[in-house]
Amino acid sequence: MSYCLGMCLNDGLVFLSDSRTNAGIDSVATFRKTYIFDDREDRVLVLLSAGNLAITQAVITLLTERLNESETGRNLYAAATMFDAAKIVGAVLREVHDQDGPALAAQGVEFAASFILGGQIKGGPVRMFNIYNAGNFIESSRETPYFQIGETKYGKPILERVLRPDTPLMNAAKCGLVSFDSTIRANLSVGPPLDLTIILRDTYTVTMRHTFAFGDSYFDRVAKIWGDGLRTIFDTLPDPRWAEALHAAQEAAIRAAAQSQEAAEA
Repeated sequence: MSYCLGMCLNDGLVFLSDSRTNAGIDSVATFRKTYIFDDREDRVLVLLSAGNLAITQAVITLLTERLNESETGRNLYAAATMFDAAKIVGAVLREVHDQDGPALAAQGVEFAASFILGGQIKGGPVRMFNIYNAGNFIESSRETPYFQIGETKYGKPILERVLRPDTPLMNAAKCGLVSFDSTIRANLSVGPPLDLTIILRDTYTVTMRHTFAFGDSYFDRVAKIWGDGLRTIFDTLPDPRWAEALHAAQEAAIRAAAQSQEAAEA
């Protein structure tokens, strides 16, 4: 299982991905899931992958091999818009499905792969797409400024409560780290190293990349502060109006148990 997160904000883009893959508890390995295409001055594209590793690697390999082709429908560096780039990724995913899908199905293996593509091509805005298993895709919006793929459920609550289009990039990065901490604590198939990539709008290059390895002091500190803060806030939650009745019932139950014990010992 993987967990990848992309956030499309007013100031730019933030991406986070884990590096853990597994085919059972005795077959765990580390593979990067963030791929960057930025060898042209007019564009920067980031692709995050989740799913069957052989499938996602085949897609990335084909996309990379075609970067020098002249055909605009196959080369990410020749795409006129981010929408066109998303179509290229979707088409390659369908191509791999046509080639490998029948063989996988014959072995009882599900064809499973998904991607988050984000970036900016000169002349257009920053954009981000969630590319599904079938090669179709949707685009992020002001109402939904983030996409998750892989193990999504544990890290979603913090994103829903905190993330907005006007969230500063650094705050978005911290929000993403908390989302990953929640996921890692709940699912052993997601784990570090974590790859963080930040792209500032209208720069057409990667602004910052950072890897959080096992035991990273900053990540551990953020996780501890968040956990301690949640417990502190929980302790301040007000009691409901029926709390006194519950406390009274508990005290009555304790007295009755004590009286029963005394009677048994007499």
